[in-house]
Amino acid sequence: MKVMSTALVAIAAWSGTALAQEEIRVLRVQPSDPEQAFYERAEAAYEAQNPGVDVVFEYIANEAYKSKLPTLLQSNARPDIFYSWGGQTLVEQAEAGFLKDISGEITEEVRATFPEAALTAYSVDGALHGLPLYATEVVFWVNTALTEQAGVDHTAIKTWDDLLAAVQTMKDAGVTPIVVGGQDKWPLHFYWSYLALREGGADVVTAAMEGADGGFEAEPFIAAGADFQKLTDLEPFQPGFMGTTYETASGMFADGKGALHLMGDWDYLPMRGRSQSGEGLPDEQLAIISFPAVADPVSEDGDNVTLGGMNGWAVTSDAAPGTVDFLTFLLNRDHQEEVAREGIFIPIVKGAEQALENPFFQQVAQDIAASSYHQIFLDQFLGASVGATVNDISADLAQGAITPEDAAAQVQEAWEFR
Repeated sequence: MKVMSTALVAIAAWSGTALAQEEIRVLRVQPSDPEQAFYERAEAAYEAQNPGVDVVFEYIANEAYKSKLPTLLQSNARPDIFYSWGGQTLVEQAEAGFLKDISGEITEEVRATFPEAALTAYSVDGALHGLPLYATEVVFWVNTALTEQAGVDHTAIKTWDDLLAAVQTMKDAGVTPIVVGGQDKWPLHFYWSYLALREGGADVVTAAMEGADGGFEAEPFIAAGADFQKLTDLEPFQPGFMGTTYETASGMFADGKGALHLMGDWDYLPMRGRSQSGEGLPDEQLAIISFPAVADPVSEDGDNVTLGGMNGWAVTSDAAPGTVDFLTFLLNRDHQEEVAREGIFIPIVKGAEQALENPFFQQVAQDIAASSYHQIFLDQFLGASVGATVNDISADLAQGAITPEDAAAQVQEAWEFR
């Protein structure tokens, strides 16, 4: 009897191991607490439906993620699914053989739930290597209490000259105009990138990639650097901005340390968690405004272009068999409506945006839908090496360490030798 019991225990233990025979590892930049809680619920629901699968989410802080991911992809420890910003970086990962073509595993029914442009963002030469999660827009977050204190009407900031005037007014009133995480550099690249789009229009980046008009040394990119330095000459940022990380700047804005913060809509929840109070600014003290137009642009069609992300998930070449099934489960409409209702992010699945209740996210969704072109972040769109150069020159421009012409030339050189 004792022998039989031992055998039964052994069989039970073996059965439990057999049931959990497949592990799906998902790697993500550290999200907000509500988003992480959503993933925990989705993970538990999928495992309940698929008892032979163990889904494991792993999180890495933003800057560490960018530096560690290339090494992980080349190792035996690569995840099955990883968070991606798309763009040229995705192209390079596909060309290096790190990604799987999942085109044949996605049904027409699932494909139809996504906008075609969003699927294109995760395709290389017609092969689908992942699926989109959400779209984002970079906007100016506004602390309306501080702008009102300084006598600035944030709704009247329509042009770059309007912004420059508002910055000076705020400085004269003793209000820090803008907080920025200069140490990480990429928050500064939003300025140069947006200004290039405003100066050159929707096609300026793709034209430069093809070598038109001197590539990235074309007039709009030089004008963007000059426009940016008109702002930085006013010393608009908090003291020590080049020693401030994105996360710190995000918390500073939520603590009321500056009137404006140029950042993506995704910062709505994280900045609250990074504030000293853990609550941040109340909604009635927040507003968002679009990046201003330039008064006399090189091209005339840049006003209605948005800059942001088409963020999603990429699948690695040797992913576990159930990976795509889990990914489509994670991105189904029920789940996208869930995150919309909770204000976690703006969903990409068709129709799910109707569940949005957050007024800021509603505005961003309308902005992206109405834009003539949605440009993916240049530090991702242009690939890792060129993107790093864009971030570097943006930081140098902000410190007055480089001329607009030299900045454009460095980006062009990086593009030629990528």
